[in-house]
Amino acid sequence: MLKAAVLVSGGGTNLQAILDALEDGRIHDTEIVRVISNKKDAYALERAAKHGVATECLELKDFDSRESFDEALLGAIEAADPDIIVLAGFMHVLSSEIIRAYAGRIINIHPSLIPSFCGKGYYGLKVHEAALKRGVKVSGATVHFVDEGTDTGPIICQKAVEVLPGDTPEILQKRIMEQAEWELLPRTIDDIACGRIRIGKE
Repeated sequence: MLKAAVLVSGGGTNLQAILDALEDGRIHDTEIVRVISNKKDAYALERAAKHGVATECLELKDFDSRESFDEALLGAIEAADPDIIVLAGFMHVLSSEIIRAYAGRIINIHPSLIPSFCGKGYYGLKVHEAALKRGVKVSGATVHFVDEGTDTGPIICQKAVEVLPGDTPEILQKRIMEQAEWELLPRTIDDIACGRIRIGKE
């Protein structure tokens, strides 16, 4: 049984996609052991609770320093004892200590076709605003392993989504979530659970 900790910050639509895939059998032999948020008002926490998943919230403002927050976050993850960490819209850069402790076992979903529109400053609607400003005809989503860079880890899978005339950042964001993100992330977790994708240090 693959044990997953899911880290979230907002509405939790990608978390919902994972929960739905678990319930309808598209993800095999997997359990979400903890959903951890860095925002107390994240709706993702309610989604997790409705499905009986244990939750925890750690907010940076409640700690004396970034370092003490990161230490507490690592402790919360370790207490959940996951095999993998899934970043599903987690708007906080993981510390080097966390990344090293779970090297090759952290995956992230990014709403573009990396290496386009990724890295520092590219998150949320900013990604789609940049894509539309550049005038690309195709965007999409990428699932990748997390390393100590920003969106620089090895790519696991990608899916292209057409950019249509009249798209706004909000419309494009919704289409990429529906057509790419909500498909790729559950499928990747299932691939890991079923041994089609290897995790951990080589």
